[in-house]
Amino acid sequence: MNTPATVYIIGAPVACAEGVKETWREVAQWAARQLKGRYGTAVTVTYFDLFDPTCPPLPAEAQLPLVLVNGEMVSSGGKISLPLICRRVEAANLPG
Repeated sequence: MNTPATVYIIGAPVACAEGVKETWREVAQWAARQLKGRYGTAVTVTYFDLFDPTCPPLPAEAQLPLVLVNGEMVSSGGKISLPLICRRVEAANLPG
């Protein structure tokens, strides 16, 4: 039995004129629903706020949002890309 792929998405609240927004958390929740729908229990997705005490350490030069799959950086900065995440999950030989 394969161990589930672990996807960590690390972001932070964004301050703007309207107040503090949780945009990256919302996108991460959307991505988690998409991945669960596609891979079921073969993938686990966890969102971390940068200021969370349980947030994993960031690699040097990392930018937010940061996406890690099985501990390896998939993307740093820019957008949270579902196709990139899926390719890395599928490269781990998971059903999909």
